[in-house]
Amino acid sequence: MSRLLLFTFIMNRPTLTNRQYVLPFILVTSLFFLWGFARAILDVLNKHFQNALDISMTQSALIQVTTYLGYFIMAIPAGWFINRHGYRTGVIFGLTLFGVGALLFIPGAEAGTFYAYLGALFIIGCGLVFLETSANPYVTELGAPETATSRLNFSQSFNGLGCLSAPFIVGQFFFSGPKSEAGGKIVVPYAILGILVLLIAVVFSRVNLPEINHRETDEDRAKGTRISKLFHHHTMFVFGLFALLAYEIAEISINSYFINFVTAKGWMSDNTASVVLTVALAFFMFGRFGGSWIMRSVKPEHMLMACATGSLICIGLVLCNWGMVSMIALVANYVFEAIMFPTIFSLALRGLGSLTKSASSLLMMTPIGGCGFLLMTIIADSTGMMSLPFVIPFLCYFIILLFASELTRKNNGPVLTL
Repeated sequence: MSRLLLFTFIMNRPTLTNRQYVLPFILVTSLFFLWGFARAILDVLNKHFQNALDISMTQSALIQVTTYLGYFIMAIPAGWFINRHGYRTGVIFGLTLFGVGALLFIPGAEAGTFYAYLGALFIIGCGLVFLETSANPYVTELGAPETATSRLNFSQSFNGLGCLSAPFIVGQFFFSGPKSEAGGKIVVPYAILGILVLLIAVVFSRVNLPEINHRETDEDRAKGTRISKLFHHHTMFVFGLFALLAYEIAEISINSYFINFVTAKGWMSDNTASVVLTVALAFFMFGRFGGSWIMRSVKPEHMLMACATGSLICIGLVLCNWGMVSMIALVANYVFEAIMFPTIFSLALRGLGSLTKSASSLLMMTPIGGCGFLLMTIIADSTGMMSLPFVIPFLCYFIILLFASELTRKNNGPVLTL
């Protein structure tokens, strides 16, 4: 009897996507790897520039600030562009900007200045926001609404694979062998990446991605801009926007600070730290795959609340500065935070219909939270206390816990009492 019930449960579980969307789903999911790789390079590039150009942590934080400033400035124009021209054109334009920005590292190396590289990173950031504004909401549309969160977590797992690959491949390239000028070591990976991305843009220009249309509603016919409607009529979207910003501050800041933190503590060398970061990002990737599978049976808001609690405990242990216990807790946090971005993103878009593209563009402004790393470095440089900056991600995970609790309360009654 129990076997029959288990078989019935498995057979009745909704599939990730519909048959007619399998090819678009595969193609778009491949993009998640690309921008995961591009963003994770920044975490080793940061430390490499400190070594090669003899700059401080605060100065090197401009790498993250410049890249994510591109996200912030171009997010709303990207949403307008995609509303007007569709998801496919948004993907192609984003890939083109991404590829061109990567290839600009070649003249940047010839110029030999830190600011030439920052200009190239800004263009890459502009390209990535077009990619993410197109791909994230598009994946949520390629199947049944009840599996949207699970589907986005599955696609974002390949983002985790890109994040996992970059520190290991590029970290070994930067930190192995004798130190040399910044330009020589940086050009090769970015030139290869730029050529690859432009070839993928050509592929997408030759395939047909179906556009997802929504029925016109009374809200669509009402006066006002799409953005004003989102802020006036969708309070949980606004809460989700701030929760996603909190996540981006925490996740990007921890990744960018990781190598600086563990090497300053004297726990390991730069090269070993890039390997350990790779291991942590492997936990992150498997956390997303596992979360995608679990959320086919568990409500995403419940999963989000459990993971936010886990992250608060882990970062609390890091703040306690308990040596190896703090180190293990820092790595363990990658498992808990893994599902947060896709889960918050899809929950914030829930039920928005034709406002989805505009809402997505606003959500893609949140990587500006990467500037939180700048604040962490200022705290570390000014106090000399390497653990204290983790108070920033601690507060961010608390905001995410409140968002998950509010969603759960709305659906099931009160859960978290403060």
